[in-house]
Amino acid sequence: MAPRSVRIILGLFFGLFVLFLYGPLISVFVLAFQGPEGGLTFPMRGFSTHWFGVLWEGVGVVDIWRAFRRSLALGVVVMVITVVLSLMAGLAFRRRFAGSGAVFYVAVASLIVPSIVVSLGIALEFRLVDDAVKAWGRANEVEWVIRQYTTAMGLFTSAMGAQLTWTLPFGLLIMFAVFNRFDPSYEEAARDLGAGPWATFREAVLPLIAPALVGVALFGFTLSYDEIARTSQAIGGLNTLPLELRGLTTTVTNPSIYALGALTTGVSFLVIGVALLVHWLLRKRRAAQLARMGGGGA
Repeated sequence: MAPRSVRIILGLFFGLFVLFLYGPLISVFVLAFQGPEGGLTFPMRGFSTHWFGVLWEGVGVVDIWRAFRRSLALGVVVMVITVVLSLMAGLAFRRRFAGSGAVFYVAVASLIVPSIVVSLGIALEFRLVDDAVKAWGRANEVEWVIRQYTTAMGLFTSAMGAQLTWTLPFGLLIMFAVFNRFDPSYEEAARDLGAGPWATFREAVLPLIAPALVGVALFGFTLSYDEIARTSQAIGGLNTLPLELRGLTTTVTNPSIYALGALTTGVSFLVIGVALLVHWLLRKRRAAQLARMGGGGA
């Protein structure tokens, strides 16, 4: 065991690290409750929820609540797609197939590619698509394309694709780790009892990997909800909440910006809390099922 002085030094170092990590977040939460005469810095001038009221009424020309709804909807869609594709890929990679190594490295390569490069690349791709669609419309005299078509870029096209390049690799890595440790004897036992492929997956595999799927869903939603760089060039005409928040930092000069930051962070913590609760319920249910099986076997 290390000497007491060494433990104290390490404890102080860890405390400073935690303070450095969460200090800015704590400062934003505290300053969000400035009084009506408060500014953007310490010391605080009173304590109130005044700036949350200002935020509720609207900040400048930006419609915060529509941006929030867009971010929420996009986060849910990205979460569902990430869970489904990660699960399917995890099942597929349980057996080796031709080119599996190349597919794996291509899938996770976007983690090391600069985010702004990915965003610019996706934006360029959709501009090429737009040019092709407009050229086709002019060549075939399609009135709708000529008069009304603007761009295919949007929240659930280019922006969603850009965010999936960030969320999917995390989901894939989680599911690969889960299935590498998965005991196939559970599936063999289910098949011995007469279960078909779908029943085997539903009754033997899914309950065991459900906590991991909750983790993938948590990654998918939170990474999408907070994402800026990959979305910035590829979203089209409507911004998500993080992009609006970044823009407001240059125009809003009162603590309402801190109130917005506290609110969005609170949503992230709420999602994390719900995910932890679901994880706990799934583990409790799994333990109860194993206990019943053990009791039946006895």
